[in-house]
Amino acid sequence: MTVLLWVSVLSLVVWLWLALGQGFFWRTDQRLPERRVPERWPTVAVVVPARDEAEVLPVSLPSVLAQEYPGEARVIVVDDHSSDGTGELARRLGATGGLPLTVATPPPLPAGWTGKLWALRHGVELAGGVDWLLLTDADIAHRPGSLVALVEAGGAGGLDLVSQMARLRVETRWERLVVPAFVYFFAQLYPFRWSNRPGARTAAAAGGCSLVRRTALERAGGVAAIRGAVIDDVSLARAVKRDGGRTWLGLADLVDSVRPYPRFGQLWRMVSRSAYAQLRHSVLLLAGTVLGLVLVYLVPPVALVAGAAAGSWVVAVAGGAAWAVMAGTYLPMLRYYRQPAAAAVLLPFTALLYLLMTVDSAVQHWRGRGAAWKGRTYPRPQEKGAS
Repeated sequence: MTVLLWVSVLSLVVWLWLALGQGFFWRTDQRLPERRVPERWPTVAVVVPARDEAEVLPVSLPSVLAQEYPGEARVIVVDDHSSDGTGELARRLGATGGLPLTVATPPPLPAGWTGKLWALRHGVELAGGVDWLLLTDADIAHRPGSLVALVEAGGAGGLDLVSQMARLRVETRWERLVVPAFVYFFAQLYPFRWSNRPGARTAAAAGGCSLVRRTALERAGGVAAIRGAVIDDVSLARAVKRDGGRTWLGLADLVDSVRPYPRFGQLWRMVSRSAYAQLRHSVLLLAGTVLGLVLVYLVPPVALVAGAAAGSWVVAVAGGAAWAVMAGTYLPMLRYYRQPAAAAVLLPFTALLYLLMTVDSAVQHWRGRGAAWKGRTYPRPQEKGAS
């Protein structure tokens, strides 16, 4: 009990620090900043990389094509050698009207590039000299007014990158358990307030919806500067910010992910495919992450139950207090996803699942499978090429 007491007290101290000193990561008030109608509407190209997306494209692409934009805007779908007719489906959807649509296929994937970034590079080249590029995934639907709101916010704030974390789907039991925590953990790792602060070291973006100035992207070295990145959204924000650009990241009200994850295995792969890359393939960072997750998320409920069972109420109170702070910081994210407040007590269990997903990500990496996605397996960073 003595050891558990000290560990539970340490966990409580860590939670108090996280709640007050980690950029108020748990708050969900980072929404689109001040907006202003521009004197001249800038030109925009919406670039959509798509590989085997026939399932979701009929829901997402029409919402992009239907955007009403006062200036010149067009959509470029880059069909990344799909096997399910994604390109032809996109052409049929574009024939129904809306913004002008171009469907293109990039050359074969060269060594050192991830498929998505190679497709984005091709789309950016086709966009030419536009003012803004909206990089949005094929599973992202945009509600009416989304494009206008992004451009108004970018211009009013003098921003070079405006990114929104799309509201992910939470319809199945596993989606409701895993998805809000996914965004919560991301915000804890990259506090939005810190990322939005000019000059701060923290930089992050959400790959599903990122509006970037073409000139800022070019100054940062273009898409080629991040060509091998598995976590391309964070890498893009870092590249833009490193070159002196101003970035902004927040939660979305007009942008939704329509990709379903009806089975737990799909959610597992969504997280595990890039978790170890997030840790820069470092064994030390992996060990530290596992110990940190245990201390922060698993110790509080264990201390509460064990302390109560052993009659050590000091241990139980310390564990219970840490668990209460944890649950309290999770409530705003649950409200954002319209989930019941009672679900906050399940966060330790969800954190355990994420711990196992992270370890599995490292194991897959050590087995040489790298980050597998859409029929491609990206090798270890020191290796060349992709299969």
